[in-house]
Amino acid sequence: MAKAALKTPESDLYGTDLYLWSEQQSALLRAGRWSEIDELNVAEEIESLGGSQKSEIRSRLAVLILHLLKWEFQPEKRKYGWRTTIVEQRIRIDGLLDTSPSLRSWPDHVLQSAYRLAALGASSETRLPEKTFPKTCPYTVKQILDLAFYPGPPEEDVV
Repeated sequence: MAKAALKTPESDLYGTDLYLWSEQQSALLRAGRWSEIDELNVAEEIESLGGSQKSEIRSRLAVLILHLLKWEFQPEKRKYGWRTTIVEQRIRIDGLLDTSPSLRSWPDHVLQSAYRLAALGASSETRLPEKTFPKTCPYTVKQILDLAFYPGPPEEDVV
């Protein structure tokens, strides 16, 4: 594969087939064919991996907080599915943080923005007024990620 062929608009897979482009670039890297690598786009894709991990952590944190809010503010409607979602999000966030330990402080940085999304979602899903929920997150990141933490009154029958 010639470098010129990779860089021409007709054959530039980066813009038309990202998967095939990434397969080709990884093959070139493994083969040590450095002069044929699309350096700028490879660098951009590597950089975007960190951004996607940050985004995934923030998204999972928002889903987790949403379910903690529902758990706390509608104890009479608790469901096993809520608990399953809470546990799953905790485990998945923990897995992401294990994979990228440098992001351990990231949940603290995005807690309030994740909480705002979660509170809006909780209001919509519970049909409780937005003012029902605190303006700022009532839980610490440590509590949110703690497998044993469930806010509100003690668990009763969960359907």
